[in-house]
Amino acid sequence: MSNTDADVLVLGGGLVGTAVSYGLARLGLRTLVLDEGDIAHRASRGNFGLVWVQSKGFGVPEYQRWTRRSADEWADFSRELLSETGVASGHERPGGVTICLNEDELERRSKRMEQLHLEAGETQFEYEMLNPAALKKLIPAVGPEVAGASYTPYDGHANPLYTLRGLHAAFIKHGGRYIPNARVEAIAAAPGDFKVRAGGKVYAAPKVVLAAGLGNQVLGAMVGLNVPVRPVRGQIIVTERMQPVLNMPTLMIRQTVEGTIMIGESREESGFDDSTSSEVVHTLAQRAVKTFPFLRHARIVRSWGALRVMSPDGLPVYEQSARFPGAFVCTCHSGVTLAAAHARHYARFVAEGALPPELGRFSTRRFDVQAAA
Repeated sequence: MSNTDADVLVLGGGLVGTAVSYGLARLGLRTLVLDEGDIAHRASRGNFGLVWVQSKGFGVPEYQRWTRRSADEWADFSRELLSETGVASGHERPGGVTICLNEDELERRSKRMEQLHLEAGETQFEYEMLNPAALKKLIPAVGPEVAGASYTPYDGHANPLYTLRGLHAAFIKHGGRYIPNARVEAIAAAPGDFKVRAGGKVYAAPKVVLAAGLGNQVLGAMVGLNVPVRPVRGQIIVTERMQPVLNMPTLMIRQTVEGTIMIGESREESGFDDSTSSEVVHTLAQRAVKTFPFLRHARIVRSWGALRVMSPDGLPVYEQSARFPGAFVCTCHSGVTLAAAHARHYARFVAEGALPPELGRFSTRRFDVQAAA
């Protein structure tokens, strides 16, 4: 093997790209990652860290099943990374709740959960709607202003940075090559033959996987794929370390294994601006205090903004180029939740050279239909 050849080139070294790369290397494929580096708008380093099921797949049962599949395999996936590298992902799966602060929120949430239950079909989707008393038994720290919550046993959380570190280490252990500061400048594409110019060098392989997050829109056009992703900013607050008080994650607030409290879930159309704003931080903090009053006295140690990778309908984008077979795209805004599925299944599909019908709902062809409509 020359220093520019591989079986697969993966463009992007964040959580999505590294999960797929690890999976490919684990299967014995010579895999090379070309990564722009930390100058990229890397969603992985700003991720909230949920391994979340109960908010995924409204109206799209295929997404619910794919998410459940990944979440169900996460514990074994985490143990595998620990065994391979000694890096603990911090994964826990105690179940999770989405907390509602008023009756309107609670009613909407109840309808959503029943929709997921009905659409799950044979897969089944079990949930509970908790009144304030039942929720307080589950999480004693909840405040008096809370109207209730939805609960499922499928949810959990992990440390995104440890997960990324573990994936990188496992990828290298299995013979993978990682090239940093390698921003892709051009792709010369032909069926089963791709030459990627990055960092002043050219790398060749019969397969290429686009996993560059927000960069996939530009890269996709080079291999005949329409990948209309856009940035959606989210801001996060982190408190000082505290004694364990939250025994399970919520959609917007979770306690890490280190003891800090993370508060997040803002959604802002801000272009590529990943800065923070006092207005959003104030809103997040205000809701957090209403949910868990003890946070009123917690000291904030840092906050940040990061950019989600969002498709027009919020679903992942999985496709192999019809014009240039061998070119695949893998992009989503749930890089932590779907890490196990990407490493264990999407990588296998790439190795086999075809995506299965079960991922057909996530094809780029849906954007052509939407545009025509």
